[in-house]
Amino acid sequence: MGIGFTIDTPLKVAQYGMDSVVSLVDDILLEKLRKMYSKKFEIPYREITEKMDDFRARRITAYLNLISDLVDKKFEDLKNVAQEKSDELKAYIDMLPDGATIKGEFLKLVENDNSISEIKQWVSKHLTKGHIDVNIMTKVDKDNYRKDEKLSVEYNDAHAALRGFANSKLNSSVVLSAGMNPRLYAYMAKFEGFFPDVKGAFQKRIILKVSDYRSALIQGKFLAKKGLWVSEYRIESGLNCGGHAFATDGYLLGPVLAEFKENREALRTAIEKVLKAELESQGRVVPQEPLKIQVSAQGGVGTQEEHEFLIEEYQLDSVGWGTPFLLVPEATTVDEDTLQKLVEAKEDDLYLSDISPLGVPFNNLRDNTKDIEKEVLIEKGRPGSSCPKKFVALNKDFKEKGMCTASREYQYLKIKELEEKELPESEYEKAFNKITEKSCTCVGLGTSALLKYNMDTKVEGKGVSICPGPNMAYYSKIMTLKDITDHIYGRANMLSRTDRPNLFVKELYIYLDFLKNKFEELRVDMGKKEEKYLLTFTDNLRSGIRYYQNLFKEVRTSFEDIRSTVLNELEASEKVLDGLNSEIQGRIAVS
Repeated sequence: MGIGFTIDTPLKVAQYGMDSVVSLVDDILLEKLRKMYSKKFEIPYREITEKMDDFRARRITAYLNLISDLVDKKFEDLKNVAQEKSDELKAYIDMLPDGATIKGEFLKLVENDNSISEIKQWVSKHLTKGHIDVNIMTKVDKDNYRKDEKLSVEYNDAHAALRGFANSKLNSSVVLSAGMNPRLYAYMAKFEGFFPDVKGAFQKRIILKVSDYRSALIQGKFLAKKGLWVSEYRIESGLNCGGHAFATDGYLLGPVLAEFKENREALRTAIEKVLKAELESQGRVVPQEPLKIQVSAQGGVGTQEEHEFLIEEYQLDSVGWGTPFLLVPEATTVDEDTLQKLVEAKEDDLYLSDISPLGVPFNNLRDNTKDIEKEVLIEKGRPGSSCPKKFVALNKDFKEKGMCTASREYQYLKIKELEEKELPESEYEKAFNKITEKSCTCVGLGTSALLKYNMDTKVEGKGVSICPGPNMAYYSKIMTLKDITDHIYGRANMLSRTDRPNLFVKELYIYLDFLKNKFEELRVDMGKKEEKYLLTFTDNLRSGIRYYQNLFKEVRTSFEDIRSTVLNELEASEKVLDGLNSEIQGRIAVS
């Protein structure tokens, strides 16, 4: 969901029992919002400046504590049933699934004319607030300096963000994404909140975002060897998602979920054995009861039928929805101009780009204002960003402190280096575009919040980056929180079109396009490594297609109205894959 779009979402939805995730990339933005909310709610505010020691971690802790306090206040107000709060309480209950036990119990209380004090007592006992979870992209872990002196590793960006969360009052989870960072994982063991008590409960929990079973097992065991337990494995589609897209080697979501289902208990017991041995060797408390894991999935889900199918077929604990919530102002923080662009977006406007300075494919919205701003600078002969925040200044081609590949400084030096090669015009243009394509996303993904709340953007500029998943093409109106929950639970239909593909088919289409583009990219200079990658990718896609063909032939309680269409689409996709495979094999034979 980017840096700024859910930065204050807990304050909007946690009182209704909804979990949400706050990105910890941008401590500068967090500090600005802490100042704004402190003023709004008349809370004393003392600025944490960059001149203070450990300012990044302290800013994060202060912001999370403020949001926690404000959410607690909102939730207590909601539970304190009074006439002026009755509508808000009713809204909470109305948004629950129709079959939820507590919804039925509440409606009976109201129908039976129970007293306010009885309803208040019931509410206090049964309603729960949503978790305020946080996200750390593990690879966004830049070294930091004080003047020219390199600071020790615990002051790196991701390390400081982790410390900020660990020192906060939150009882919630950190979502680790973007791959494994051994130094960061080891550092987590310095904080007591991540260790279990005798009952297996945690003050701070770990959620690991993964795209395949092998990654879950490797990372889970690595953390267990530090005495750390992964409470949830969050499986995300490699490409049918928002934000950065970490493409697997052609592993599709369905087969990945099936592997987790088959091996879930084996995963739990294997990692628990390692964990308990490590806790014992450290002289720590060893839980007496078996530790629990949750398995969830996200990426491209768009209907109640898909939601329920994933939970029932793969025995998941939950399913995540992200992209559609960008059209829900009651839940996310999106400026009006960007909101309108999302409403109007079609398939061709949502594409997998190379604009991220991290060098990872990035889901992008065509003609977003940050990219327009970037093109204007290129036309002026001054490509690149001024790089005011430097959160992804990770490239060390030109200096030890690191530079962002989207920065003006880096692109100037890279273009100068390119000019010295005296390449033919077509090759030069291709290389030039590759350099200048990078966009300042660490600023652009946070600017929307500044615009939404009419805050100063003098340093950042007004350009907004946004990273919805492909699913956005099928939603074309601004929704209320009630609208989106009604859609998720099947009480209403918020999809604007009837031609939306099934989530598995849509992901397959995206993977075929990815393979096609990757083959074109590697066609000219293909070595043994590239050959192996393409063939492995092709084999895995074919295996995935056959899995889906069997799945849709056998399933009898879901997708009845689209089964034949899906099977035809899978057959057509298999033919496309066969054609691609023939081209790849032909190119390998020539090389």
